[in-house]
Amino acid sequence: MAYQLDNRPLDLRERFYFPEVIRGIGTLAGHFLKNLFFSRDANPDILARPRGFARSDNVTLQYPEEKAPYPPGYRGLHRLVPRQDGSPRCVACYMCATACPAQCIYIEAGEVAGDPIEKYPVKFVIDELRCVVCGFCVEACPKDAIRMDTGEHAPPSLERSGQLQDIKALLRGPAVSYLSDPWLRRPSPSIPADQLAAMKATARPYHADADDEYASTPGFSVRALAAEARERAARAGAK
Repeated sequence: MAYQLDNRPLDLRERFYFPEVIRGIGTLAGHFLKNLFFSRDANPDILARPRGFARSDNVTLQYPEEKAPYPPGYRGLHRLVPRQDGSPRCVACYMCATACPAQCIYIEAGEVAGDPIEKYPVKFVIDELRCVVCGFCVEACPKDAIRMDTGEHAPPSLERSGQLQDIKALLRGPAVSYLSDPWLRRPSPSIPADQLAAMKATARPYHADADDEYASTPGFSVRALAAEARERAARAGAK
């Protein structure tokens, strides 16, 4: 439905502007007094703070000393998922850097010694100031090597260099292995035989529909979105 625009000419009262200015000052003063002496938001889920008369109940947080809990679907800081041996799952294919609309990912690839096929990231840097938190890098990665499931916000810094996350800062979290990982299906000169057998024993089978719920960005699961669509369709049909 199109918006109905009020194109009528200004009347005499509006041409003087002073009545409208006074009315605006009254609206501003009303909000100011309400925020100063009463509760700004009556919803207790906004912030669990004391509320009542003659108390300033503004919901401003003194960040970073005070932090509000993030919702379950929040996309936190990136992390590189490690293998069982501690090395990154990343194979330096550049798919995340290619899919990134902000061009905030920088990768330098290197060859694994004794293996003419496998590559690894010599450098992996993410500029968190340029990141638009779209999650395209997570969706584009074919090896589940990068996730946004930390639930953490970018730390405050006084310099731009403090927002550059290198491979040392990114490589963390629980290790993940899949039976389809190529480094588990062929002999690897960098992994001892006994450690390779242990990694195969703890590896998970990859889903046949190529949708691993463990690898999905929180809040953007394909199955969850499909379930929500079915629920909306059922509610619409019930009406």
